[in-house]
Amino acid sequence: MSISNFTSRGLFFSACVVLIAVWALSYFAFPEPDTWPLVINTATTIITFLLVALLQNSQRRGEAAIQAKLDALADGLADLMEYHLEHDDVDLKGDVDDLKQAVGLEQVGDTR
Repeated sequence: MSISNFTSRGLFFSACVVLIAVWALSYFAFPEPDTWPLVINTATTIITFLLVALLQNSQRRGEAAIQAKLDALADGLADLMEYHLEHDDVDLKGDVDDLKQAVGLEQVGDTR
């Protein structure tokens, strides 16, 4: 997580700009003119590949965290609905079953 936090800050962008500036100034250091663009193409390809992998990983973890929160909310809502169903509101039975079926919660005592 610390790498994704670092790459989303201005410091990382500044480091990329410095890298491009150093590359541009290094034009005269390469004896062959074909080597100079090859260096930046290789470097940017590697960095892009790593950042895409990092982005996918961060996105997957974020989606998993959101899904866990939604599951907890749905479970709590189902428990609250069952509590009211047992005490005074019979109309909630269908809603409780619909909620449990929609989010994939187990329906305890269901003989269907």
